[in-house]
Amino acid sequence: MYQASEKRYQQMSYTNCGKSGLKLPAVSFGLWHNFGSNAAYDTMKELCFAAFDLGITHFDLANNYGPVPGSAEENFGRILKRELSPYRDEMIISTKAGYDMWDGPYGSGGSRKYLVASLDQSLKRMGLDYVDIFYHHCMDPDTPLDESMGALVSIVKSGKALYVGISNYDGETMRRAAEILEEAHCPFVINQNRYSIFDRSIEENGLKEAAKSLGKGIIAYSPLAQGMLTDRYLNGIPADSRIRTDGRFLNENALTKERMAKIRGLQDVAEKRGQTLSQMALNWVLKDHEVTSVLVGASCPSQLVENATKISRTPFTDEELARIDAISLD
Repeated sequence: MYQASEKRYQQMSYTNCGKSGLKLPAVSFGLWHNFGSNAAYDTMKELCFAAFDLGITHFDLANNYGPVPGSAEENFGRILKRELSPYRDEMIISTKAGYDMWDGPYGSGGSRKYLVASLDQSLKRMGLDYVDIFYHHCMDPDTPLDESMGALVSIVKSGKALYVGISNYDGETMRRAAEILEEAHCPFVINQNRYSIFDRSIEENGLKEAAKSLGKGIIAYSPLAQGMLTDRYLNGIPADSRIRTDGRFLNENALTKERMAKIRGLQDVAEKRGQTLSQMALNWVLKDHEVTSVLVGASCPSQLVENATKISRTPFTDEELARIDAISLD
């Protein structure tokens, strides 16, 4: 039976989600990749153990994470039941619904029918009575926002989630959602959106400013731009890399000569800061306090160790920030 490290809380920092009392670790563990039906169970176990031993208390899932959809929740549920159950009250477990999950008109979107049914399925797969955070995973133009947010309100009232969040929303829609949820006294605490040195869309669509003004947290996914903001591709494309094994989210065409020149330039800035490129990239996302946490994935424990150290909110100089912008912005 797994025994957690007694030093697990000594090196990780924790920050409140906006104005709420909920704290998340600076680094959270995302199970988007490497927890599907094609992954080795022992490796998944070791990843979860390594994360928790590093003080990573937040494990982030979604109904359709796999492949196949649902398998990440099933595998995490097995690990939780067999190894991590004594630590459940030290963990934040989140899941989501919004994208395609099952066939027919009720298997995606933002309807009350779909959101409630999906969470019931997620809880069953993970063997849980409740999740700590339940997200609507994406905006749905075919469903009134009142209905989607009303489903989140009823889910909290039912005791199946402690807090709610939204993911992949823009700033204007987030403001409208917040108004509905706050009027219902529903604990809306966090937004999950893509954010990295190479992807600053949350600044362009107003989400970052809206979260700041309303006192909501932000958790950033893809903070390493699907691995481009690491040293992984500096000397070519490894045979076991995501590009070679799963080209759905990053393909070879993304690594143009221009992009590689930017990556090498950023690597130089990181080295001068005494960090790896990935550490600096995560630190950059966390530089503003609107961002509560960064979500990282991993295929081996050593990646978690690298990404959970030396990335606390170490200040950047104005010169460093200007240099990063000059390198990365078109």
